[in-house]
Amino acid sequence: MSTTVAEEKGSRSSIQDSLSQREETPQIFERPKGWRGIYYHPVTQVMMLGFVCFLCPGMFNALTGLGGGGQVNATISANSTCALYSTYAFFGFFSGTVNNMIGAKRTLILGSLGYALYVGSYLAINIHPGAGDFVVISGALLGVTAAFLWTAQGSMMLSYATEAQKGKYIGIFWAIFNLGAVVGSAVSFGQNFHLTDNSVGNGTYIGFMILTIMGIGVSMLMGDPEKMIRTDGTKVFIPRHPSWKSEFYGLWVAIVTDPMILLLFPMFFASNYFYTWQFNDYNSALFNIRARALNNLMYWLSQIFGSALIGGLVLDQKRLRRRTRAFTGWFVLLAMTFIVHIWAYFYQRTYTRQSVPPDSQKMDIYDPEYPAHVWLMIFYGLLDAMWQTTAMWLIGAMSNDTNKLAIFSGFYHSIQSAGAAGVWRMDAVAMPYMNIFLSTWGLVAGGLVLAFPMIYLRVKDHTTIDDETLIQLDSDKPASKIETEVDVI
Repeated sequence: MSTTVAEEKGSRSSIQDSLSQREETPQIFERPKGWRGIYYHPVTQVMMLGFVCFLCPGMFNALTGLGGGGQVNATISANSTCALYSTYAFFGFFSGTVNNMIGAKRTLILGSLGYALYVGSYLAINIHPGAGDFVVISGALLGVTAAFLWTAQGSMMLSYATEAQKGKYIGIFWAIFNLGAVVGSAVSFGQNFHLTDNSVGNGTYIGFMILTIMGIGVSMLMGDPEKMIRTDGTKVFIPRHPSWKSEFYGLWVAIVTDPMILLLFPMFFASNYFYTWQFNDYNSALFNIRARALNNLMYWLSQIFGSALIGGLVLDQKRLRRRTRAFTGWFVLLAMTFIVHIWAYFYQRTYTRQSVPPDSQKMDIYDPEYPAHVWLMIFYGLLDAMWQTTAMWLIGAMSNDTNKLAIFSGFYHSIQSAGAAGVWRMDAVAMPYMNIFLSTWGLVAGGLVLAFPMIYLRVKDHTTIDDETLIQLDSDKPASKIETEVDVI
């Protein structure tokens, strides 16, 4: 028995020694030249990835941001969104497994397929008001495909960047992605500018649907991740394709070997929760379609600046240590959280569901009280971009291992979707606006409080070799022969 233990310790020691040597002297590859070098440049691929999300999730965001999907009655849209996030929550938890099994590019293509169907369902209900069930079913199907798209996106974006570039790459992606919602919102605003009722026309949905189909094409044109070389000459090593048993075991191992990820779960949970109050219980509740479209445009436009501010000026500030950047980002989020929610509280206490029914006369862009209200949407957009960028940056700060990042990204999108599914259902059953608002405020603040010890204990100035090790169980080996398999990138 003692001999076996000694051999295991010696084996593990030799593995660590080998890994340490690889960490100290990483193999450097020559990057391709000419057009091939431009095409396979990490920034080019991150930009293309951004345009996939520009055309697919970007149009979804533009549609959702109108409140009720642009409809007069937001109940069907709320139920559809609840179904979307319910399936997203389930499939998102295991989407990292799918990403590792079939590859990030195939997972991305698969994930882009559901958006055109979802937009088309709103066109269908605009033409045939009895098609509400189709909208809900389309939402459920989009939840499945969106889980795959976002996991592939997280794995590719974070693994293509060097440690010093992660904030920059997140910022580039987020700016392009949110530009999609900006363009979609601008189209919607232009098409509905002369309308003062509370729903959009068919042309808006047709335009969105065409753009989402184009997004599928861009995903097919992306480069092969296996051919990617980072700007420092290190190669992006794609995870192995082990058995399903090994991959499902990896979900549990990822938590056991890195339990600090659990402290980020409340932050993940809140990250899509706040959309319901912003879009349905504020934008849809108070404004007519023209004002809703302009609010939506300003919201997504501000996201570009929010991501650039937190990513470029804080999280990637080379003059500061990474731990200092992490704490600075946390304090910025805390300040923004209380600024926007205190501001919003003074508006929310002035109206209820009963005081602003769907068919009532809503606030227009020419009303004197409108400018102050649109500024709240702008600040909410800034907070959203800063929140999502910081959450992804914290995940990236925990590891450079694409296998681990895929699993952590799956956790992120699964948990945020569980939160969104619950609050959209609360909205569909007409829970009071104030209750939804206060729960949103509490979750956002609580998520930051619980994230603080994770930042303090887990974020380091540099990722170490221990952060690149994922122990997995191969299904074709007996349980007594667990091998330590390491992906170092």
